Amino acid sequence: MVCLVQRGVAVAAVLIFGALQAPEAAAQACPNWNNATVFGSATLDAGFAPDPYVRNVTAGGRVDLARCISGGAGYVVTRPDFRLIYNGASPTGRLTFVLEARSNVDTVLLVNAPDGTWHFNDDYRGLDSAVVFLNPMPGQYDVWTGSYSQSSNNPAQLFVTEYEH
Repeated sequence: MVCLVQRGVAVAAVLIFGALQAPEAAAQACPNWNNATVFGSATLDAGFAPDPYVRNVTAGGRVDLARCISGGAGYVVTRPDFRLIYNGASPTGRLTFVLEARSNVDTVLLVNAPDGTWHFNDDYRGLDSAVVFLNPMPGQYDVWTGSYSQSSNNPAQLFVTEYEH
């Protein structure tokens, strides 16, 4: 939270995704990597087995990504759905997060990488989403599993793999 003084009045604004949001946009919560996760976490070492690692999740939410991230679309919750602690150097030179719907929903995927950068994808393969990191860095990856339309309770599976998926 950044506090600005405007004409003698304190105005609150939120610093999200590297851009200062206007006070009226700050009224809506945005994804926050500093929150506890919804579906837990895992620690995986490079070369992990079995590969892929699979986590059952629910895609969707009420937070409009278009109001929080430039080029973002769809809806998520404010808390990360899943947190991965990744150790080592990938033997394949990649780390891929894939979100596959188990219902008829168009998924979106948002990942906050260890260096604080945000990565978004909608429709990697059909209506399913994926974010691919080449030469991934070790550290904490926070993942939001969303839907293109505002909805919730959409069964989905999150796959983490060091191979193409």
